[in-house]
Amino acid sequence: MNDFYSNNIILENNIVKLVPFEEIYKEQIKKIIYDEEVHYTIDCKNEEDLEKYIVETAEQREVGNSYPFIIIDKRTNEVAGSTRYGNIQFNNKRLEIGWTWYGKPYRGTGLNFACKYELLKYAFEVMNFRRVQFSADIENTRSQNAIKKLGATQEGIFRANYINSSGQSRDDVYFSIIYREWDRIKKSVFKDFTF
Repeated sequence: MNDFYSNNIILENNIVKLVPFEEIYKEQIKKIIYDEEVHYTIDCKNEEDLEKYIVETAEQREVGNSYPFIIIDKRTNEVAGSTRYGNIQFNNKRLEIGWTWYGKPYRGTGLNFACKYELLKYAFEVMNFRRVQFSADIENTRSQNAIKKLGATQEGIFRANYINSSGQSRDDVYFSIIYREWDRIKKSVFKDFTF
């Protein structure tokens, strides 16, 4: 397995702190996860679902499938949600940022913007990757709009791209930012944002 997954990656600015996803955050996650809006990303309705989600998410890093993070709002010092790097291809220098969800009190607070800035900066400036992609369920317009605000280019719709927890095939809208765009996006999209 690539050494990347054993690294203790911590990303932070004045607003947000991203730390590796661990079970120690279970009680804080529990306070915010049972929410219909979160169901686009995960289907967590009870304690059993929560336990399964935590175990499966932690395992993703252990087996080298993704690198999940806990999102901490530094203004409250509370867990606000989770996100991750996934579909990581070191040979092609590309990855996907996604599987992101926030508890209701943390939506629309600027936290997502600050979080994505740190993830993009690390992917392009530390990992030296060339492509970062994002996807959102075709009906999840909230996520699509948030991705567009990052300066990402919409590329198309992947039909029947995944099967949700109900067994339905779902379509995803894909977006990307590539390395040649990052400096411009950093200076324009993120220029007025104080981290």
